[in-house]
Amino acid sequence: VQLQASGGGLVQAGGSLRLSCAASGRTVRDFHMGWFRQRPGKEREFVAAISRSAYGRSTRYADSVKSRFSISRDNAKNTAYLQMNSLQPEDTAVYYCGVTQIVWAYVDSTDRYSNWGQGTLVTVSS
Repeated sequence: VQLQASGGGLVQAGGSLRLSCAASGRTVRDFHMGWFRQRPGKEREFVAAISRSAYGRSTRYADSVKSRFSISRDNAKNTAYLQMNSLQPEDTAVYYCGVTQIVWAYVDSTDRYSNWGQGTLVTVSS
């Protein structure tokens, strides 16, 4: 499966962006999908994940984005989304999406994902 993240850009603090992660090559219906980010000089970190439908589309968020970000998916479009509100300068990063079939308990583990694809840059100005 190939993944392509898009929707990044430059936004002022307090603004919003909606990222998309389009999958191709096969359906991702049976995969959990996750968003990660890599801030300048930092390692890639977990942002949010949404389970495959069989798990009832459960969601999980990093504490730093909880209540501001919302993850969703549209299996018919083979796409996941990340709605980001109340953006802050510390949200500036390259955002990546990935897929995994690992058990849900480990869905926030970077090394359990594959097929990252190219990320999309989000820059939040103060």
